Amino acid sequence: MSNKRGPGFHHVAVRTSDLAASIRFYEEGLGFKRSFGWGEGDGEIVLMDIGDGNYVELFAGGKAPDGQPLRSPVEHFAFRVEDAEASYNRAIAAGAASQIEPKVVPLKGDHVVTVKIAFVKGPDGEVIEFFENDEL
Repeated sequence: MSNKRGPGFHHVAVRTSDLAASIRFYEEGLGFKRSFGWGEGDGEIVLMDIGDGNYVELFAGGKAPDGQPLRSPVEHFAFRVEDAEASYNRAIAAGAASQIEPKVVPLKGDHVVTVKIAFVKGPDGEVIEFFENDEL
């Protein structure tokens, strides 16, 4: 895939305890705009455009077993890449641990968007996603 914007940051994912309240906060408090959403219930996910083609990805279902918000709501951060498989292989060769091997995923949301993704765990346990797509 040819990436029109080039490689770089794509999104940080945050698991929310109240998705609707978080969407409101990011829209009203920070001026972000809802760009794309998919899933439902505790599996609902919404991309909020921060204004420059990068996103905050909000996940529903962010409550600990005791009903409180999660202690660390950051799920992962993602980099926009031209080739998710090559990026994944390079990270693995440098010592990253595999989380999810490269795969094509149709996001069935506002409309269908097909992305290629891969996940690795970095040296300090940070979860990194490689995100390949021309639309989002």
